[in-house]
Amino acid sequence: MDNRALFGMYFPGNSLIHRLDPRLKMVACFWFVVLVFFAHGWASNLLLIVLLLAVIRLSRVVFAKYWAGVRGLMGVILFTALIQALFSSGGTVYWQWGIMAVTSAGLVQAVLLMLRFFLIITGSTVITVTTTPLELADAIAALLKPLKVLHLPVNQLAMMLSIALRFVPTIMNEVTMIMNAQRARGVDFNSGSLLKRAKHLVPVLIPLFVAAFKRAEELAVAMEARGYDPNQPRTKYRQLHWQRRDSLALAVLVFVTLAFIGLRIWE
Repeated sequence: MDNRALFGMYFPGNSLIHRLDPRLKMVACFWFVVLVFFAHGWASNLLLIVLLLAVIRLSRVVFAKYWAGVRGLMGVILFTALIQALFSSGGTVYWQWGIMAVTSAGLVQAVLLMLRFFLIITGSTVITVTTTPLELADAIAALLKPLKVLHLPVNQLAMMLSIALRFVPTIMNEVTMIMNAQRARGVDFNSGSLLKRAKHLVPVLIPLFVAAFKRAEELAVAMEARGYDPNQPRTKYRQLHWQRRDSLALAVLVFVTLAFIGLRIWE
C-alpha cells in the first residue's frame, strides 16, 4: 500500500475513535476545521495541535502514516507558504526586491499557513482512517436528512461522497503505478522546464482517465445488477446508535471550544 494515499484509506481497528458514532466524527471534523480558520495566535494553535495529537494517539494509527499522507502535499504547501512570505507586508523587512519582500510578519503568516494546512489535512484524514465508507455515507445521509424537505437528493449525495472517498487511495495508487511504468520506459518527470514536465504528464493522465471511466462503468453496472434504485426508500443493515462515549466526546469538544474562545480573547 502506498502511504501517500492515506487519505480515504480505512484502517480496521477497535480504538475509541473507531467506535465513536460517525455522525459525531463528521461534525467534530467540520468544527475542527472551523476552529483552525479562527486560530490566529500561537496559544490557540497549540491547543488545536494538542487536541489533534491526542485524537491520533487514541486512533492507534501510528503518526508516521499520517505524516506520510501529508508529505505527498508538501510541495503545494511550501509553494503556498513561499507566496505568503514574499507578498506579505508588516514588521521588520529582511529582504526586498521590487514588489517582493521578506518581512517578520510575512514569515509568521507563512508558518501559520503551513500549520493550518497540516492541521486540516491531518484532522480530515483521521475520520477517513477510522470510519468505513459505508459509515461515512450513513453519517452524511443522517446529517443531511432535514434537507429532504427541500427535495435535496440526500441519499444520492451521500452515495457519491462515499464512493469518491473510497476511490481516492485507489486513484493515487494507479498514478504511482503509471508513473513507475513510464519511468521504466525512460521518462524523467523531474528534469526539464515547466512546460516539458507538463508534457511528461500526458502519458500519465490519459491512461488514468481511461481507467477511471472504466471503473465507473463497472461500478454502475454492478449497482444496477444488484437492483440499486436511488429513488426508492432503502432499509439499513447497520443502524447508528448514540452511546455514552459519544456524549462524553461531545462534552470534550464543547470544553475545547470554550477553552479556544478563552484563548482567542486572551491573545
